[in-house]
Amino acid sequence: MKVVLLAGGFGTRISEESAYKPKPMIEIGGMPILWHIMKEYSYYGHREFIICAGYKQEYIKKWFADYFLQNSDVSFDYNDGKNEMTVHQSHCEPWKVTVVDTGLNTMTGGRIKRIQKYVENESFFMTYGDGVCDVEIDKLLSFHKAHGKIATLTAVLQDQSKGVLDIGGDNAVKSFREKSISDGAPINAGYMVLNPEIFNYIEGDDTVFEKKPLESLAEEGQLMSFHHKGYWQCMDNMREKEQLEKLICGRKAPWMKWEDKYV
Repeated sequence: MKVVLLAGGFGTRISEESAYKPKPMIEIGGMPILWHIMKEYSYYGHREFIICAGYKQEYIKKWFADYFLQNSDVSFDYNDGKNEMTVHQSHCEPWKVTVVDTGLNTMTGGRIKRIQKYVENESFFMTYGDGVCDVEIDKLLSFHKAHGKIATLTAVLQDQSKGVLDIGGDNAVKSFREKSISDGAPINAGYMVLNPEIFNYIEGDDTVFEKKPLESLAEEGQLMSFHHKGYWQCMDNMREKEQLEKLICGRKAPWMKWEDKYV
Protein backbone atom coordinates (compact mmCIF):
# COMPACT_ATOMS: atom_id res chain seq x y z
CA MET A 1 0.00 0.00 0.00
CA LYS A 2 1.30 3.46 -0.89
CA VAL A 3 2.22 5.98 1.78
CA VAL A 4 1.52 9.68 1.11
CA LEU A 5 3.60 12.15 3.12
CA LEU A 6 2.83 15.86 3.39
CA ALA A 7 6.15 17.69 3.14
CA GLY A 8 5.39 20.99 1.44
CA GLY A 9 4.82 23.53 4.21
CA PHE A 10 7.05 26.42 5.20
CA GLY A 11 7.74 25.31 8.80
CA THR A 12 7.79 28.89 10.07
CA ARG A 13 7.73 27.89 13.75
CA ILE A 14 11.11 26.23 13.40
CA SER A 15 12.61 28.85 11.12
CA GLU A 16 16.08 28.41 12.64
CA GLU A 17 16.47 25.47 10.25
CA SER A 18 13.51 25.65 7.88
CA ALA A 19 14.95 28.81 6.34
CA TYR A 20 17.47 26.52 4.64
CA LYS A 21 15.54 23.30 4.06
CA PRO A 22 11.96 21.93 4.18
CA LYS A 23 10.83 21.15 7.72
CA PRO A 24 10.53 17.38 7.07
CA MET A 25 14.19 17.37 6.04
CA ILE A 26 15.39 18.74 9.39
CA GLU A 27 17.56 16.06 10.92
CA ILE A 28 17.17 14.19 14.17
CA GLY A 29 19.79 11.60 14.94
CA GLY A 30 21.63 12.53 11.76
CA MET A 31 18.74 11.74 9.39
CA PRO A 32 15.70 13.78 8.27
CA ILE A 33 12.56 13.29 10.34
CA LEU A 34 10.88 12.34 7.05
CA TRP A 35 13.28 9.40 6.76
CA HIS A 36 12.34 8.30 10.30
CA ILE A 37 8.65 8.24 9.35
CA MET A 38 9.40 6.26 6.20
CA LYS A 39 11.47 3.78 8.17
CA GLU A 40 8.51 3.10 10.45
CA TYR A 41 6.21 2.34 7.55
CA SER A 42 8.93 0.24 5.96
CA TYR A 43 9.22 -1.77 9.18
CA TYR A 44 5.61 -2.85 8.60
CA GLY A 45 6.25 -3.70 4.95
CA HIS A 46 4.98 -0.53 3.25
CA ARG A 47 7.78 0.70 1.02
CA GLU A 48 6.23 2.80 -1.73
CA PHE A 49 6.13 6.49 -0.87
CA ILE A 50 4.64 9.59 -2.49
CA ILE A 51 6.05 12.80 -1.05
CA CYS A 52 3.92 15.93 -1.47
CA ALA A 53 6.65 18.55 -1.76
CA GLY A 54 6.37 22.31 -2.12
CA TYR A 55 8.62 24.71 -0.24
CA LYS A 56 12.23 24.04 -1.31
CA GLN A 57 11.06 20.88 -3.07
CA GLU A 58 14.35 20.71 -4.96
CA TYR A 59 16.11 19.98 -1.64
CA ILE A 60 14.02 16.81 -1.15
CA LYS A 61 14.64 15.64 -4.72
CA LYS A 62 18.38 16.17 -4.44
CA TRP A 63 18.55 14.37 -1.08
CA PHE A 64 16.92 11.26 -2.52
CA ALA A 65 18.93 11.52 -5.74
CA ASP A 66 22.14 11.38 -3.68
CA TYR A 67 20.89 8.84 -1.14
CA PHE A 68 21.78 5.73 -3.15
CA LEU A 69 25.32 6.87 -3.84
CA GLN A 70 25.95 7.99 -0.28
CA ASN A 71 24.80 4.64 1.09
CA SER A 72 26.73 2.40 -1.29
CA ASP A 73 30.28 1.09 -1.60
CA VAL A 74 31.58 2.32 -4.95
CA SER A 75 34.70 2.32 -7.10
CA PHE A 76 35.59 5.12 -9.50
CA ASP A 77 37.86 4.11 -12.40
CA TYR A 78 39.61 6.87 -14.31
CA ASN A 79 42.27 4.70 -15.97
CA ASP A 80 42.94 5.19 -19.68
CA GLY A 81 40.63 8.17 -19.85
CA LYS A 82 37.65 6.27 -18.46
CA ASN A 83 35.08 7.62 -16.06
CA GLU A 84 33.37 4.51 -14.72
CA MET A 85 31.60 3.89 -11.45
CA THR A 86 30.97 0.43 -10.05
CA VAL A 87 28.55 -0.16 -7.18
CA HIS A 88 29.75 -3.08 -5.06
CA GLN A 89 27.16 -3.04 -2.30
CA SER A 90 24.24 -0.82 -1.44
CA HIS A 91 22.91 -0.24 2.05
CA CYS A 92 19.78 1.55 0.88
CA GLU A 93 16.29 0.54 1.88
CA PRO A 94 14.20 -1.23 -0.78
CA TRP A 95 11.98 1.80 -1.35
CA LYS A 96 10.24 3.40 -4.29
CA VAL A 97 9.99 7.14 -3.70
CA THR A 98 8.00 9.58 -5.84
CA VAL A 99 8.59 13.25 -5.04
CA VAL A 100 5.84 15.51 -6.44
CA ASP A 101 5.98 19.29 -6.59
CA THR A 102 2.49 20.09 -5.29
CA GLY A 103 2.98 23.86 -5.35
CA LEU A 104 4.48 26.46 -3.08
CA ASN A 105 1.29 27.84 -1.48
CA THR A 106 -1.03 24.84 -1.89
CA MET A 107 -3.03 23.86 1.19
CA THR A 108 -2.89 20.37 2.71
CA GLY A 109 -6.01 19.13 0.94
CA GLY A 110 -4.82 20.54 -2.36
CA ARG A 111 -1.53 18.71 -2.02
CA ILE A 112 -3.37 15.40 -1.51
CA LYS A 113 -5.61 16.13 -4.51
CA ARG A 114 -2.56 16.75 -6.71
CA ILE A 115 -1.13 13.26 -6.15
CA GLN A 116 -4.39 11.47 -7.03
CA LYS A 117 -2.98 10.14 -10.31
CA TYR A 118 -0.12 8.47 -8.44
CA VAL A 119 -2.43 6.79 -5.92
CA GLU A 120 -4.97 5.78 -8.58
CA ASN A 121 -8.06 3.92 -7.35
CA GLU A 122 -6.47 2.47 -4.23
CA SER A 123 -6.63 3.06 -0.50
CA PHE A 124 -3.50 4.66 0.91
CA PHE A 125 -1.79 5.81 4.08
CA MET A 126 -1.36 9.53 4.66
CA THR A 127 0.53 11.38 7.34
CA TYR A 128 2.39 14.58 8.04
CA GLY A 129 6.13 14.79 7.51
CA ASP A 130 6.98 16.37 10.84
CA GLY A 131 6.00 13.92 13.58
CA VAL A 132 7.04 10.48 14.79
CA CYS A 133 4.88 7.83 16.39
CA ASP A 134 5.13 4.20 17.51
CA VAL A 135 1.62 3.32 16.33
CA GLU A 136 1.28 -0.27 15.10
CA ILE A 137 0.64 0.30 11.42
CA ASP A 138 -0.65 -3.23 10.80
CA LYS A 139 -3.31 -2.87 13.50
CA LEU A 140 -4.27 0.57 12.19
CA LEU A 141 -4.81 -0.89 8.72
CA SER A 142 -6.81 -3.86 10.06
CA PHE A 143 -9.04 -1.47 12.01
CA HIS A 144 -9.65 0.59 8.88
CA LYS A 145 -10.55 -2.42 6.76
CA ALA A 146 -12.90 -3.76 9.45
CA HIS A 147 -15.12 -0.68 9.78
CA GLY A 148 -15.53 0.00 6.05
CA LYS A 149 -15.65 3.80 6.30
CA ILE A 150 -13.79 6.24 4.03
CA ALA A 151 -11.22 7.51 6.50
CA THR A 152 -9.38 6.54 9.68
CA LEU A 153 -7.14 8.82 11.69
CA THR A 154 -4.94 8.04 14.65
CA ALA A 155 -6.10 9.76 17.83
CA VAL A 156 -3.86 10.45 20.81
CA LEU A 157 -4.68 12.09 24.12
CA GLN A 158 -2.26 14.93 24.77
CA ASP A 159 -2.53 18.44 26.08
CA GLN A 160 -1.56 20.09 22.81
CA SER A 161 -3.16 22.40 20.29
CA LYS A 162 -3.94 20.18 17.31
CA GLY A 163 -7.15 19.16 15.53
CA VAL A 164 -9.66 18.24 18.25
CA LEU A 165 -11.96 15.24 17.98
CA ASP A 166 -15.33 14.39 19.52
CA ILE A 167 -15.30 10.59 19.55
CA GLY A 168 -18.34 8.42 20.26
CA GLY A 169 -18.50 5.06 22.01
CA ASP A 170 -18.30 3.23 18.67
CA ASN A 171 -15.03 5.05 17.78
CA ALA A 172 -16.82 7.12 15.15
CA VAL A 173 -15.66 10.72 15.04
CA LYS A 174 -18.80 12.78 15.74
CA SER A 175 -17.18 16.11 14.96
CA PHE A 176 -13.86 17.56 13.92
CA ARG A 177 -12.67 21.06 14.68
CA GLU A 178 -9.38 22.87 14.43
CA LYS A 179 -7.04 23.51 17.30
CA SER A 180 -7.74 25.56 20.38
CA ILE A 181 -5.09 26.60 22.89
CA SER A 182 -6.67 25.03 25.98
CA ASP A 183 -7.89 21.70 24.61
CA GLY A 184 -7.09 18.44 26.38
CA ALA A 185 -9.34 16.27 24.19
CA PRO A 186 -8.10 13.54 21.81
CA ILE A 187 -6.17 15.08 18.95
CA ASN A 188 -5.51 14.13 15.36
CA ALA A 189 -1.98 12.72 15.22
CA GLY A 190 -2.16 12.00 11.51
CA TYR A 191 -1.19 8.46 10.52
CA MET A 192 -4.37 8.09 8.48
CA VAL A 193 -5.76 5.47 6.14
CA LEU A 194 -7.87 6.89 3.32
CA ASN A 195 -10.02 5.28 0.67
CA PRO A 196 -9.92 6.79 -2.84
CA GLU A 197 -13.35 8.38 -2.28
CA ILE A 198 -11.49 10.98 -0.20
CA PHE A 199 -10.61 12.86 -3.39
CA ASN A 200 -14.32 13.69 -3.87
CA TYR A 201 -14.15 15.78 -0.68
CA ILE A 202 -11.27 17.95 -1.87
CA GLU A 203 -12.10 20.80 -4.23
CA GLY A 204 -8.67 22.16 -5.13
CA ASP A 205 -5.47 23.87 -4.07
CA ASP A 206 -7.17 26.12 -1.53
CA THR A 207 -8.74 23.24 0.41
CA VAL A 208 -7.40 22.75 3.93
CA PHE A 209 -7.72 19.01 4.54
CA GLU A 210 -8.24 19.44 8.28
CA LYS A 211 -11.27 21.68 7.75
CA LYS A 212 -14.06 20.99 5.25
CA PRO A 213 -13.01 17.47 4.11
CA LEU A 214 -12.59 16.03 7.62
CA GLU A 215 -15.52 18.00 8.99
CA SER A 216 -17.77 16.67 6.21
CA LEU A 217 -16.58 13.10 6.74
CA ALA A 218 -17.32 13.40 10.47
CA GLU A 219 -20.82 14.74 9.79
CA GLU A 220 -21.52 11.84 7.43
CA GLY A 221 -20.20 9.20 9.83
CA GLN A 222 -17.34 8.35 7.48
CA LEU A 223 -14.44 9.28 9.76
CA MET A 224 -13.22 6.79 12.36
CA SER A 225 -10.51 7.04 15.02
CA PHE A 226 -7.86 4.51 15.90
CA HIS A 227 -6.88 5.13 19.52
CA HIS A 228 -3.16 5.13 20.14
CA LYS A 229 -1.95 5.09 23.74
CA GLY A 230 1.75 5.00 22.93
CA TYR A 231 4.23 7.62 21.81
CA TRP A 232 3.61 10.48 19.40
CA GLN A 233 5.47 13.75 19.02
CA CYS A 234 5.48 16.40 16.34
CA MET A 235 8.46 18.67 15.74
CA ASP A 236 7.09 22.20 15.64
CA ASN A 237 9.99 24.03 17.28
CA MET A 238 13.60 23.65 18.38
CA ARG A 239 12.61 22.52 21.86
CA GLU A 240 10.71 19.56 20.43
CA LYS A 241 13.58 18.80 18.05
CA GLU A 242 15.96 18.67 21.00
CA GLN A 243 13.57 16.33 22.86
CA LEU A 244 13.61 13.91 19.92
CA GLU A 245 17.39 14.16 19.63
CA LYS A 246 17.76 13.34 23.32
CA LEU A 247 15.63 10.20 22.96
CA ILE A 248 17.70 9.02 20.00
CA CYS A 249 21.02 9.70 21.73
CA GLY A 250 19.81 7.78 24.77
CA ARG A 251 18.59 4.90 22.58
CA LYS A 252 15.12 5.44 23.99
CA ALA A 253 13.29 6.53 20.83
CA PRO A 254 10.03 4.49 20.87
CA TRP A 255 9.38 4.86 17.13
CA MET A 256 12.76 3.40 16.09
CA LYS A 257 11.59 -0.22 15.99
CA TRP A 258 13.92 -0.98 13.10
CA GLU A 259 17.14 -0.46 15.06
CA ASP A 260 17.83 -4.17 15.46
CA LYS A 261 16.32 -5.24 12.15
CA TYR A 262 17.40 -4.13 8.69
CA VAL A 263 14.35 -3.45 6.48
